[in-house]
Amino acid sequence: MLNLRKKILVAIDGSPLSDKAAEEAVRFAAGIPSQFKSKVYGLLVLPNATRNTFTDFVPARPITEQDQWTELKERIFYVVEKLAGELEVPLETAVVYGDPAEELIRFAQKEEIDVIVIGSTGKGFLKRKLLGSVSHKVVRDAKCSVYVVRG
Repeated sequence: MLNLRKKILVAIDGSPLSDKAAEEAVRFAAGIPSQFKSKVYGLLVLPNATRNTFTDFVPARPITEQDQWTELKERIFYVVEKLAGELEVPLETAVVYGDPAEELIRFAQKEEIDVIVIGSTGKGFLKRKLLGSVSHKVVRDAKCSVYVVRG
């Protein structure tokens, strides 16, 4: 059956490249001619909680529980929220902890996402081999289509 309503997941991290990916995702959702509205999901994946050492007497609170979180979250999601509002595209944002590639893929499977939009910094061969690339892992392992936005 043809699904005219698309679910689009965009990886958000507050960088200029993720803002560009967010713009692409929202414009893609707005540009699908259909009576059914496509929906964009903005996902921010934060690293797992920092490990405490024996010198830490009081473990650090996760960033989402710190005073500046509300302001930081507003800045990170600003572009996607602003553009989605202007183009009247339904938007849902979420914050999860873990490995970015694994969490993006897990979220996409759970929500039955049709396409993932993700930015790629275009690291060189050696850096990609040593450090890995989130976009490369998502392209390789995702069960849905992946749209890579270059910087």
